[in-house]
Amino acid sequence: LGYKAKQGYSVIRVAVRRGGRKRPNGKGIVYGKPKHQGIVVKATRNLRAYAEGRAGRHATNLRVLNSYWINEDATHKYFEVIMVDPHHTKIRNDPRINWIVNPVHKHRELRG
Repeated sequence: LGYKAKQGYSVIRVAVRRGGRKRPNGKGIVYGKPKHQGIVVKATRNLRAYAEGRAGRHATNLRVLNSYWINEDATHKYFEVIMVDPHHTKIRNDPRINWIVNPVHKHRELRG
């Protein structure tokens, strides 16, 4: 996944609430055409992508490298997100990871 036990790497644990989004619907009556009568709205991205985006917004000075599932219960799914500090000297000098230092990789977790 890319994690190394060296300076500049950190791991953030994120909990994402499971399930889709239920559309608010007064009195249970849906008006209009049958195409628009869906109540449960499914997300286009998976919960792991939402966890990466949440971690990227939490630690704005770090870059998201990867993530993995660790646990789930009835209400949450838990992921660990590997973050890299692009300003750390050990990261900038390592030829295997210093590609993430370029400004084009800012918030790449939010762009797919």
